[in-house]
Amino acid sequence: MADPKGFLTTPRENNPTRAVEERRQDWSEVYVPGGLLPIVSKQAGRCMDCGIPFCHQGCPLGNLIPEWNDYAYREDWTAASERLHATNNFPEFTGRLCPAPCESACVLGINQPPVTIKNVEVSIIDQAWDNGDVRPQPPERLSGKTVAVIGSGPAGLAAAQQLTRAGHTVAVYERADRIGGLLRYGIPEFKMEKRHINRRIEQMRAEGTKFRTGVQIGTDLDAAKLARRYDAVVIAAGATQWRDLPVEGRELTGVYQAMEYLPLSNKVQEGDFVAPPITAEGKHVVVIGGGDTGADCVGTAHRQGALSVTQLEIMPRPSDERPAHQPWPTMPMVYKVTSAHEEGGERVYAVNTVKFTGDADGHVRELHLVEVVFQDGTFVPQEGTERVIKADLVTLAMGFTGTDQKNGLIEQIGLELDARGNIARDGSYATNVEGVFVAGDAGRGQSLIVWAIAEGRSAAKSVDAFLTGVPSALHAPIRPTDRPLTV
Repeated sequence: MADPKGFLTTPRENNPTRAVEERRQDWSEVYVPGGLLPIVSKQAGRCMDCGIPFCHQGCPLGNLIPEWNDYAYREDWTAASERLHATNNFPEFTGRLCPAPCESACVLGINQPPVTIKNVEVSIIDQAWDNGDVRPQPPERLSGKTVAVIGSGPAGLAAAQQLTRAGHTVAVYERADRIGGLLRYGIPEFKMEKRHINRRIEQMRAEGTKFRTGVQIGTDLDAAKLARRYDAVVIAAGATQWRDLPVEGRELTGVYQAMEYLPLSNKVQEGDFVAPPITAEGKHVVVIGGGDTGADCVGTAHRQGALSVTQLEIMPRPSDERPAHQPWPTMPMVYKVTSAHEEGGERVYAVNTVKFTGDADGHVRELHLVEVVFQDGTFVPQEGTERVIKADLVTLAMGFTGTDQKNGLIEQIGLELDARGNIARDGSYATNVEGVFVAGDAGRGQSLIVWAIAEGRSAAKSVDAFLTGVPSALHAPIRPTDRPLTV
């Protein structure tokens, strides 16, 4: 145990952020550089080393949280990094982007603020990189087997790294021009600077993983031919079919999907554009969708110089405290104020978009909305609550419905789908086609980054066993049917 009295004597202290006026002027991460290191050891000491650490169940990766909390408290960063990497290939991603279901399951959180697990995690990995503890781990020998991984998001990268280290020759195919999937182009720079992806990719290259960018499997390269070329295929193409809003005026210029808007600002940071082709500068911006992607749009619009930013959510405002029907250790739906929300804008709950109206040039200028109440399984408009707000730029951040079914990949290989439109798989992540496996959102549906990495690791174990014909020693934290704890 780190500090036997730490949870009694040390209050929770979060990662300090830079001043709003400062960070809105740049695209760097919102946190004070080096701000965690002076406080993280004492924060790790708040861990109670519970007899039954429910944080293990909260995290699908099964992270050994009490162990690396203890090492962080003692400032043994090398040992902490080893324990952290034992279950997680990319803690620098999860430590910045994961909503931390482990903290919702923290036993201390029953009657006190939980341990800042996420902050301890990111401190450990940042120290590991700075101290040179993160090194390539190439296999001692090659198996002679080849694997194609389709998609370079967290699930694909995790599967690729595990299989490469197991001795297989792995090639990752990515349709975009850079590796990373939504990590690269869907996550704004102010949430995670892309240098974190770049150095992890270089580690994987040094281990032997090959990368092929700008290749759309099913369109640029026939999926069936690819499957015949490799001994196994892992499909980790994500759930990229976005949910649309079929209302009057949807066709107006200025109404875009979030994933049409966000990647362009990331491409500016990569040096591809001087200015984004779609910008919020000087505009009244409306973001439809109250989740993390919507918050990313809010923060991006602030930095581009929007005149105003309004975020709409069809659900009612969540409570500030854990609801009674979502007891510990489940992950509750509570009101969150992200760094983007701290920077300004208005949040409007329990409203539905009725239509968009535009000017003579076909550009959106107004959004018509109405307040709604959820009754008998549907959202009922409330008479007399209609109103109009200014909208020069609208982004739709309403989630994703499943994997891409139009690019030819599913049809060419002959894959079966489940009732939700995801690629069907059995208990070993195998599809109906021999040698073809699926991991991440393509098989699970839209989910969190920790579930994607966990699926990538678990699928890699099944692929390794398939290729070698013997049980695999790789770590498999979850089954395809596992889901977050609910009541």
